[in-house]
Amino acid sequence: MTASSEVRPRPATGGGALRRFGVYARLVKFQFVLDFFLALVIVWTGMEPEDRFDGAVLFTVLLFALGKVGVLSAVMTLDDVTGVKDGSDTANYLDDGNTELRPLKRKPLLTGDLTVEKAQRFGYASLAWGALWWLIATLQAPHTPTWALIVTAALLVLSVQYSWGLKLSYIGLGEALLLFSASAFVLAPYGITMGELPALILVEALLFGFGQLMIAGYSNTKDISGDAAVGRRTVAVLTSARGNKVFLGTLTALNLGVILLPAALGWIPGWFVVATLPLMAVRLWQYGAFLGNDHALLARSRGVVAFRVTVVCVVVFNVLHFGI
Repeated sequence: MTASSEVRPRPATGGGALRRFGVYARLVKFQFVLDFFLALVIVWTGMEPEDRFDGAVLFTVLLFALGKVGVLSAVMTLDDVTGVKDGSDTANYLDDGNTELRPLKRKPLLTGDLTVEKAQRFGYASLAWGALWWLIATLQAPHTPTWALIVTAALLVLSVQYSWGLKLSYIGLGEALLLFSASAFVLAPYGITMGELPALILVEALLFGFGQLMIAGYSNTKDISGDAAVGRRTVAVLTSARGNKVFLGTLTALNLGVILLPAALGWIPGWFVVATLPLMAVRLWQYGAFLGNDHALLARSRGVVAFRVTVVCVVVFNVLHFGI
């Protein structure tokens, strides 16, 4: 039985434009959209000071940001549409998932505030909006290296395929897609503004990617039963509880390795390690605590903290390294 046969949205009438805006803001998970926009802060602070206020650079970043709103809105919306249609959101949120760490109000399709049809139309329109602005951004960008155009196009096409379209998370590719997509939100705008890819920016992009991947990894751990019921093949579903812990431990090690290995090889400044010590501490705390209590949602919330600490560490480093 699908969720659509169990959940019958009855959107409330009245409340006007402000209420509708609030419903769609919850649909796109506006808090997470804002978190993703921190990628542009990393991009901007990762430039030389004279480049940051260049007119063409600022205009390109602005155009990319306009498109990013649409792409992220489409990703979040179409994921929820699929979650309602196949029943996974019903299982993961309506059974025992509605807690302060992951409240049901984030799912207006489940609370009855929005219909699936309206949400789907909004998702398609958002994706078209994003594609339009990214096309304009790349056409007038200061630089258009082939690799940056490929990353931008792949980000546009693949980011929504997590649980919609190709449904890559249903065939075991969800984690790889999350890492690529989040990292690409740094790589794409930097590439079309600066036209190059320094090792430092690649490291910072991967750290941003791991920040989002590690949130999803623990979220997927909480959602094993619901995801398994609808055929979503996350690592948490495909492996045992012990195997999943090994996987999360491996991701934790890789996250730290993204910092330590390039520094050891001299590809990035050695004091980047010092600047990111708070991130490494929080990441180890997140995993160590999860091993002790098996509380996936609490580990997920600590992942949000680790992600934001990552951004702070990287931005502070960039400002000190490149200057103001």
